[in-house]
Amino acid sequence: MQIEGNVAIVTGGASGLGEATARYLAVNGAKVGILDFDGEGAKRIARDIGGAAAQVDVSDDVAVDVALSEIVQALGTPRIAVNCAGIGTAARIVGREGKTSFDVFRKTLDVNLFGTYAVMTHAARRMMELEPVDGERGVIVNTASVAFQDGQLGQAAYAASKGAIASMALPAAREFARAGIRVMTIAPGLFNTPMMESLPDDVTAQITSNIPHPARLGAPEEYALMAAQIITNPYLNGTTIRLDGATRLPPR
Repeated sequence: MQIEGNVAIVTGGASGLGEATARYLAVNGAKVGILDFDGEGAKRIARDIGGAAAQVDVSDDVAVDVALSEIVQALGTPRIAVNCAGIGTAARIVGREGKTSFDVFRKTLDVNLFGTYAVMTHAARRMMELEPVDGERGVIVNTASVAFQDGQLGQAAYAASKGAIASMALPAAREFARAGIRVMTIAPGLFNTPMMESLPDDVTAQITSNIPHPARLGAPEEYALMAAQIITNPYLNGTTIRLDGATRLPPR
């Protein structure tokens, strides 16, 4: 799938991995629609890259459909969809004094898993209406996390949401194969996103000490590059790629 001349949507495009991806795709000739809960941030990035923006809570299936319709009206039907929207949560299953965390579990899955599923659903439905180009109608890139395999203490909800996203890649790719739509997942490791930037220097140093090579946090632009490589390589389909500098998360 060529990037140049095609419409792309990026969720979570107002910051972090999503922003880097939106900017990378735009520089390489895509018309980019940004979907984000932070509506003002989405508009700011869209202005910078000459794209379009829609404010949306991705966990709201109806709102996702409406937001995608806004992007289609502004830019056209997307052939590229990159799901970066998500939340990072931490809570023990049973915490101090027997405190439970079912509310955290539900919220995490609502945003990370159901949000990804909703965007994938409504993007694929629209892609199916397009004429194929070189046998392809579209490509969908979802975002898991290395926590889907290396979940740390307190990450049961987060790891479960990301594990489900990784598990969706193959059945979704098989389902959409007849329509010429590929589905891939990236599982990023420790990246220099706003969440990580808020940590003290000593904590960041401890985290990066577990990364073999390169011994640093990943750059959001490296995630964007991986997404672009998936988009442009037609034989990548139905699997999850770890992007992590060979790190494996310790138990804590």
